[in-house]
Amino acid sequence: MEAPSWLVLFIALLASLVFLSRVFIGRRCKQIKFPPGPKPWPIIGNLNLIGSLPHQSLHELSQRYGPLMHLKFGSYPVLVASSPAMAKEFLKSHDQVFASRPLTAAGKYINYNYSDMGFAPYGPHWRQGRRVFMNELFSAKRMESFEYIRVEEMRASVSRLYELSGKPVVLVEQLTRLTLGIISRMVLGNNCFDFSGADRTVSNSTVSVEELLEIIKEFFILNGVFNIGDWIPWLDFLDLQGYVKRMKALKKKLDRFHNYVFDEHEQKRKELAEDFVAQYMVDVLLQLVDDPHLDPEVKLTYAAVRGFTQDLIGGGTDTSAITMEWAISELIKQPLLIRQATEELDRVIGRERWVEEKDIPQLPYLDAIIKETMRKHPVCVLLPPHLAMEDCKVAGYDIPKGTRVFVNTWSIGRDPSLWKQAEEFRPERRMCPGYNLGLKMIQLNLANLLHGFNWKLPDDTKAEDLTMEETYGMTTPRKFPLVAVMEPRLPLHLYKI
Repeated sequence: MEAPSWLVLFIALLASLVFLSRVFIGRRCKQIKFPPGPKPWPIIGNLNLIGSLPHQSLHELSQRYGPLMHLKFGSYPVLVASSPAMAKEFLKSHDQVFASRPLTAAGKYINYNYSDMGFAPYGPHWRQGRRVFMNELFSAKRMESFEYIRVEEMRASVSRLYELSGKPVVLVEQLTRLTLGIISRMVLGNNCFDFSGADRTVSNSTVSVEELLEIIKEFFILNGVFNIGDWIPWLDFLDLQGYVKRMKALKKKLDRFHNYVFDEHEQKRKELAEDFVAQYMVDVLLQLVDDPHLDPEVKLTYAAVRGFTQDLIGGGTDTSAITMEWAISELIKQPLLIRQATEELDRVIGRERWVEEKDIPQLPYLDAIIKETMRKHPVCVLLPPHLAMEDCKVAGYDIPKGTRVFVNTWSIGRDPSLWKQAEEFRPERRMCPGYNLGLKMIQLNLANLLHGFNWKLPDDTKAEDLTMEETYGMTTPRKFPLVAVMEPRLPLHLYKI
């Protein structure tokens, strides 16, 4: 049976267009100088080279192609910066060109249509949000005003750990409980997480504590996934990996939690009327929604408040707990390091009180432990992708508009030109971290975990058998949670609250 003449003509036309596009694209590519990288496959590009731990896959590729690498993920060109010098090119030297973010399913569905800070494209909304965070939420005065919360929750945490002395403990559960308590009080105004009852809920809301912790965990996983639809848009509607379905389900849970929080705080604001003072972060955000002095072109919306609130709760809870768990994991494998840390604590603090925030500058070895943990186990191993807003040149290479850029912080922390034996945990090395809320929480709480307890593995576990495998998401926790045994090392009256 012969094919219809129109079909033959269509196929001939399509073949001609493909041939001509290859000719013209080929000529154009010869004139453009791209960074080195592997040859892409049709349709999928280089996605076939990315394993279950993308940062490690990209690190291995960078060993072959160099610190600035060109790939193609599906339909889009991608650059990967794997050295401090290359990271500086994108984050500082050309930051105005690469300040934006690409549009993703995670940004659309679980970050309120790009209304948070992490996934918002560069523009008036992002600049407004940055001002709110820096000037209103994370000002030095506000951080200082919350010190009593950090101290009270730390004391409650060491008291709980004392009650578990001598028993194997899944450490990350206790650390998450600690950080969640701190953040909930700073953001929401009270520690509404009641862990004592059998039917544990977030105050009177319909979200249980266990569900909230699962929400935070799922949030970070889905924000970090390589979603096929983000890279091959014409396949997006198929949701081949099921990620969009999970994102939509998560958004319903997030909405339920946010609705409860906002209703409670709006009611309190109405009841107090002129006597109301916005002391806590969610109150500050809700008050700014009605602030007539904000730029009307970028008015703060309730969607933005939702996005900012989950940035605060999720980011402050997960990242600090993960870093502390990695630090204890590294130390427990090398008891000599714990001995050096506790010697410093005994010398500077003594054994009759807990570490206070004002003591931190006098504890350089503790500072070195935290920095070395952040080097070897960065919470965000691949920074969220940046987007080239215009054509530009970087390090002598041509970068077209629309290129996605990843900075591989995991790879940077293993740069042999900066650190010898980079896979070893050696606190005597130094690097400069940002001094933010998360760092304050890590410093105080890690100091007191080391000051207040002797640490060891359960009797059936040897230090050399403690695996340091990790899982991938927007954050990078241990693949297998650390189980540890603690014993008090200070006078027992210090553990009472």
